[in-house]
Amino acid sequence: MRIVITGAAGLVGQNLIVLLKELGYNSLVALDKHKSNLATLAQLNPGVRTVHADVAEPGEWEKEFEGADCVVQLHAQITGLDPHEFVRNNIDATNVVLAAIKRYSVPYLVHISSSVVNSVADDDYTNTKKEQEAIVRRSGIPHCVLRPTLMFGWFDPKHLGWLSRFMERVPVFPIPGDGKYMRQPLYNRDFCRMIEWCVRNRPQGTIYDVVGEERVDYVDMIRTIKAVKKLRTPIVHIPYKLFFVLLKIYALFSRKPPFTADQLEALTAGDDFSGVDIEKTFGFRPTSFIDAMRETFTDPRFSQIVLKRL
Repeated sequence: MRIVITGAAGLVGQNLIVLLKELGYNSLVALDKHKSNLATLAQLNPGVRTVHADVAEPGEWEKEFEGADCVVQLHAQITGLDPHEFVRNNIDATNVVLAAIKRYSVPYLVHISSSVVNSVADDDYTNTKKEQEAIVRRSGIPHCVLRPTLMFGWFDPKHLGWLSRFMERVPVFPIPGDGKYMRQPLYNRDFCRMIEWCVRNRPQGTIYDVVGEERVDYVDMIRTIKAVKKLRTPIVHIPYKLFFVLLKIYALFSRKPPFTADQLEALTAGDDFSGVDIEKTFGFRPTSFIDAMRETFTDPRFSQIVLKRL
């Protein structure tokens, strides 16, 4: 089975290709515009065809779709300060990819959306992901949609990966308010197993809301990172409003802030997502949160490999 993966050098793509190779898939094409992360993917996965491509722009990369059995659409703009980047990489790029799928008659698409399409948040990421999913659903291409919540796992340059490295470097670790903001973190490797199931079974038009089955407060996630990595960094609570102002100030001096004021508002929005029964739907029992955290931060093969941020 020839599988083409867009945005393959990101967090999900790197984990997905490791899993697919373990399962015996040997005709994989990885498309991504990030040269450094694409080189990391190629080094870790000999035999995978890697193509440097910006899928927001038509080009020679579209020929990779010829003879493909399935496309896994992972490309996305997740963080950033420029609204145009979200439109370009979430909406424009998706239109170009869908046109290529139709041109080369690729029979199936697995589209990775996000739980934010069900969120009360109002930001560039949320709004463009909603539109991206709507474009896919209107396309007429046989497909399914997966909507994951916040993910963590190997290779993570942001989110819990960044927080874990930040905790190693600072004398104290700041928490906004009381930190009791409920999260439903999803282990990336489990999510990749769901993608593989969709590639293999090809459900038609089905939308899967995929939620981490354990509800964990943000502050407890930070405490778990501290325990798993055996760190001694004190955790200090900072008033929410002060934390928000500090993020705004930091964004004035950094083109790529790891954590933005919009993300802080999303963190505290109070979303409580519901999802499918993972074991009943996809046929495997999800990894427990604590075991997944141990694998993420202590695995001898991949725990020290960190992708570069765009």
